[in-house]
Amino acid sequence: MDFDFVSVPDRRGMDALAVDEIGCGTEGSNAPMAPKDGFSAIPMWVADMNFATCPAVTRHIADRLAHPLFGYFLPSDAYYDAVISWHRDRNGVTGLTREAIGYENGVLGCVASAVQAFSSPGERVLVHSPTYIGFTHTLDNNGRVPVLSPLKRDENGVWRMDYEDMDRRLKKDRIHLGIFCSPHNPCGRVWEEWEIRRAMEVYRENGCVVISDEIWSDILLDGHRHIPTQSVSADARERTIAVYAPSKTFNLAGLIGSYHIVYDPYLRDRLRRQSECCHYNSMNVLSMHALIGAYGSEGRKWTDELCAVISKNIEYACSFIKQNFPGVDFARPEGTYMVFLHCEKWCRSHSLSLADLLRRGWDVGVGWQSGGPFHDPWGIRVNFALPFSLVSEAMERLKKHVFI
Repeated sequence: MDFDFVSVPDRRGMDALAVDEIGCGTEGSNAPMAPKDGFSAIPMWVADMNFATCPAVTRHIADRLAHPLFGYFLPSDAYYDAVISWHRDRNGVTGLTREAIGYENGVLGCVASAVQAFSSPGERVLVHSPTYIGFTHTLDNNGRVPVLSPLKRDENGVWRMDYEDMDRRLKKDRIHLGIFCSPHNPCGRVWEEWEIRRAMEVYRENGCVVISDEIWSDILLDGHRHIPTQSVSADARERTIAVYAPSKTFNLAGLIGSYHIVYDPYLRDRLRRQSECCHYNSMNVLSMHALIGAYGSEGRKWTDELCAVISKNIEYACSFIKQNFPGVDFARPEGTYMVFLHCEKWCRSHSLSLADLLRRGWDVGVGWQSGGPFHDPWGIRVNFALPFSLVSEAMERLKKHVFI
């Protein structure tokens, strides 16, 4: 490989929530509690990676830092060209112009703006469950009511949308706004084209604007391919607010910087007007240069290697869990770097609560995350975007000390 996905970075004291918050949690909180003496902390909860970003990113930032003025600016042609070429070459998108691209202070910032632009306080918004906690928190914070349409596992254990349930809930509550997650967090589904098309037909039949969170679209496992929601039909292209970012792919969450793609002028005007109301939805110049570096030729090679590394980590972890943790159920993810475990059978057979199981892992340094906020009271979300040495160490600790 051309890039380093083996070295274990020391992130302590370097502005890393995933590391520095371990040990700050309390019973019932989201952050893992501190491990017992003799165990190092392995961060497997916050959805960022323990890999250094692509070298092209830091080079572009360093080149810009060499010029010591940071005044007002507008996004450059190079910024728009990088976004357009990335989506053309990676996702087969044609006809994307700079007019359809707009900056957002994070994917959830765009979700918040879209929720305010296309719904009123007290209105219901459809999301699938298990549900990314950022969606429900954003809806709650903006006075909207999340309505959950459960995903279901088919006879092969694959997570599927229940289109009849979606349609029933949309009609029952007269819902006109939906949030779609593609690839899905935390379940890891990379939706097939027919699945997205059918979901978009349900949204069309019920007059829904759709927010499509596609931040995970670059992290694809075992050769799976991302299908942009806006590509499945002419109606989907005009009905959808798609949100992307280099932050998940290149570990840039601390720089802040996402963008929307909205083709329909009406949706775009309303969204941008809402985003501009606070006067703080503005791009950081270093974030712009980070994206340009990330979306270049080196960043493409780096991303391909990243997906190969994560695919191997996931393959190892899923095989290990299946062989060694009887009673723990999961669906092997097709994208993202998260595995969502369902531990009800194991917990009940050992007369333990999920909190007991979580604490067992935390005690030996495995900093995994409760699935309760994702609407699975027996779930645990585990991050496998780490050097393999940490992945294998975590699995051995769980085998020896936790699932016993």
